[in-house]
Amino acid sequence: MTDAVGSIDMPDAQDEAPDSKKKNRKGGKRAKKGPLKRLALFYRQIVAELRKVVWPTRNQLTSYTTAVIIFVVIMIGLITLIDYGLGHAAKYVFG
Repeated sequence: MTDAVGSIDMPDAQDEAPDSKKKNRKGGKRAKKGPLKRLALFYRQIVAELRKVVWPTRNQLTSYTTAVIIFVVIMIGLITLIDYGLGHAAKYVFG
């Protein structure tokens, strides 16, 4: 009996057991490298990831920074008003 993937008698390629010729290494590729080589590899991977980043243009950066500063100023004002109001309420209640 055969279907689109394979037959019942013959398993798919990924279901088969791996070659017995391949030896399982205890540490894999990392076991061979020293700490300095691993550190250099880590640094190269960081640089490679940073190259993938889409950096904002100067106009985008300016507009984002302006929006954040305006938001922070508004939040400071709100917190100040709430603090001032609660302080006066506490003085009123507790004398």
